[in-house]
Formats: sequence, structure tokens, C-alpha cells
Amino acid sequence: MNDDGIYSVSQLTEQLKRLLEGALPFVWVRGEVTNLGRPGSGHVYFSLRDGDALLNCVWFKGRQKPQEHFDPLTGEVFESGPRPCLALTIREGDTLACAGQITVFGPRGQYQLLVDMAQELGQGDLLRRLEALRRKLAARGLFDSQRKRPIPADPVRVAVITAPTGAAIQDFLRIAGTRGTGSSIRILPAPVQGPEAPGAIIRALRQATSDDWAQVVVIIRGGGSLEDLWAFNDETLVEAIAASPLPVLTGIGHEIDTSLCDLAADARAATPSHAAQLLWRERHWHAQRVDALQLELTRRVARRLDTLAERLRVQEKALGWLSPLRRIDRDHDRLLALARRLHGAQRQQLLRQETQLGTLQRRLRLRLAGEDLRAPGQAVERLARRLDAAMRRQLDERAAGLATLHARLAPLDPQAPLQRGYALILAAGGHLVHSVHDLIPGDTLRLRLADGCLDASVQNVMPDESA
Repeated sequence: MNDDGIYSVSQLTEQLKRLLEGALPFVWVRGEVTNLGRPGSGHVYFSLRDGDALLNCVWFKGRQKPQEHFDPLTGEVFESGPRPCLALTIREGDTLACAGQITVFGPRGQYQLLVDMAQELGQGDLLRRLEALRRKLAARGLFDSQRKRPIPADPVRVAVITAPTGAAIQDFLRIAGTRGTGSSIRILPAPVQGPEAPGAIIRALRQATSDDWAQVVVIIRGGGSLEDLWAFNDETLVEAIAASPLPVLTGIGHEIDTSLCDLAADARAATPSHAAQLLWRERHWHAQRVDALQLELTRRVARRLDTLAERLRVQEKALGWLSPLRRIDRDHDRLLALARRLHGAQRQQLLRQETQLGTLQRRLRLRLAGEDLRAPGQAVERLARRLDAAMRRQLDERAAGLATLHARLAPLDPQAPLQRGYALILAAGGHLVHSVHDLIPGDTLRLRLADGCLDASVQNVMPDESA
């Protein structure tokens, strides 16, 4: 102490440390474990809670035993054999009896218990209350998977309920900024710890669902002890989440933390960052999806064009067979074939007649040889008349047959009407025009005459009113 009687902070802290360590060199303390932490150093940090009182504890790695062979409270040897050190197995909510030395940690100005040994006394009050409430709400069906709805994929309107200045919202926004194809995020501020948190979160949830804007509601909070996260085990808040008309995604605490709100939500993320990952896909996935859709569209368009081209070829071929010009060409070919057949028939007929004439001439010569030489002129004249009459009958019969064939062929000649001054009128598509109602002024026509074709255009259409 200085001469003026005023302690410095270091002096007072050192004085308190000597007093506490001297008065309580070894003490047993019981309480419920909270704020449990295990850093990489191997030390174990936690607090013992009892009502409104809190005692910070540290169990240094050097004071931890690899195995425990007996109960430190009773001295009873474990019949089942050694057990792992309790420092490795304690959990949030456990009730422990810890033994050690009370000291003061100067840099923080707080007293703490340096643990030498501990004994588990049973499950803590918070965990017992939590388990009882969980069973109650589960019996009401609030956690049933059948009532849960899917979270929209890549939503464009998201309402986030959280503390606006916490690290959780920063992590969420950072991940959201690197994923998806663009979305609007509306932050609804609410405390996420303490007795006022459940009511504030319920009011924010009602606001998010009342304006019919959001597609999904996200409730996020960073990690903490069971006591820090206790607001998310509030029965009224759990009921509000289960009754929400919008899908609810929670990202509360760390992966090992599971609150009743997580169980009631439609989906649970391990952390606030993980919540953003569940909502939006990575952007390269969308790029690959666009490429895949483009390739598929190209293939389908190519197949469609091939199908239409084949249909066009078939219809073009069918239209060609129905074309009037093709029909005229086919009729012309048929007429030429009939003419060739007629010419051949005439030649055959003439050959047969020449053969018959030769036969008659031979018969005549034989008959003349047997006739009376006194009247050769009369016999020749008589035979000549008979031959001439027979030939005339044959020629008349053949002429009549030829006239019949010509009369049958004449109506089939498509050129015959054209010889009389008529014309075939063809539209631009190559089809015959049958009515003035098929035309409008400005149409282009092709007129086929007996000796060629000419093009014309329609100047005026005048239907026959009497028709």
C-alpha cells in the first residue's frame, strides 16, 4: 500500500488473491456446468452455476489424470475398472462437485476455481427442464417430419431474424453474397439472448409473415452455452415457429447445439453460414446448368429441324404427284404410248392384208391356169372385181376401227382444248385456278397455251353475279 493509503489495482488484486488462497486452500463446490470450452491447449474452461450465482473454473491439462481409479468423494474404488478423466467427458448441463483452490485471475480481475478433481452428480436442472419440455412438445406433434415444408430453392426474398450487430448476420451476408443469382434480404432485428428475446423474435416472425413479402424466414444466432441459447427453448417461441405460414430455417449456435426451435423449424442449419449455403447454390452450379440447358436446347432444335425437313420432303413429293402440270405430262405420255400402239396395230394390219393379198394372187394364178384359154379376159376381170371388193371391205373395216380408236383417244388429249383457243391458268404455287374467288388483285398467274406459256398479273376480279 502507498503512504496515502490508496491501493493500486495490482496491489488490491494481489491482496485478495493472498486472502482467498490462504482462507480457501482446498474447497469442494457443486453446480451446473455451463460455458464449457475445450481449446487446443488441452485445458478445460467452464462455469458452475447455481441459481443467480456463477463461478468460473479452469481445469489445467497438467492437473488432469489420464484415468480415474476411485471416486474422489467417497474413496470407493471403481469395480468395473479405471474410467477416463472427467475433464474429457463433462457436458453442458451436467451437475458436478469440483475440488480445488480458489484464486484470483489478475488480468480479468475475477476469482476462479483451479480444479484438481471432480465428480459428476447427475444431469443439471436446465437439461432436465429441456428434456421435459421436449417430450411435451413432441407429444403434441410439433416436431413431426410430416408437417414440415421444403425450403424454397434459390429464394429471391428472404426475411432474416437476428441481432443486427452480431457476427451471425455478418457471416450469413458474406456467404449469401457469393452464392445464388441475386436476392433481396430483409433483416428484422431482435435480441437473441435473455428473457426478452423470445417475445421479440415472435413479433419479428409475425411481421415477416404478415406483409406477404418473404418466401422463407431465417432465424440465426452465433454459438454459446446452453444458458446463452436458452431463449430458443421457449415454449411460446417454439409454438410460433411451428405455426408459421412461411417455411422457417434456423441456424442457431454451432453444429453440436440443438434447440427446440431447431426441432420445430422446417429445416435446421448447423451454423448461420450453413443456413446461407442451404438457401442458395454456388454460382458455378448455375453456370453449368445454363450450359447444360443450352446444349440440350441445341440438340432438340436440331432434331426438330430434321423432323420438319423430312416432313417437307415427303409433302413436296406428294404435292408433285398432285400437280396439274405433272398430270398433263402423265396424260401426254399416256397419249404417246397409245399412239405408238395404234401405229403398231396399223402396221400389223397392213402386213396381214399384204399377206392375204399375196395368198389371193397365188390362188388367182392357179385358177387362171385351169381356166378355158378361150376366155381368159373374162376370168381375170371377174377375179379382179372380187379382189377389189374384198380389199375395199377390208379397208372400210380397218378405217372404221381406226376412226373408233381416234374418237376414244381424242377426249384424253390435254392439248386439244388448247388448240381451240383455251388456256390453262396456273397460280403462283403451280396449282390450277378453278374460280375467280381463288384470286385477288396483284396475284401472278401463268397461262399455258397450245404453243407455249406466258405470265400475267390480276388487275381486277369480277365474279359472275348470275353464277
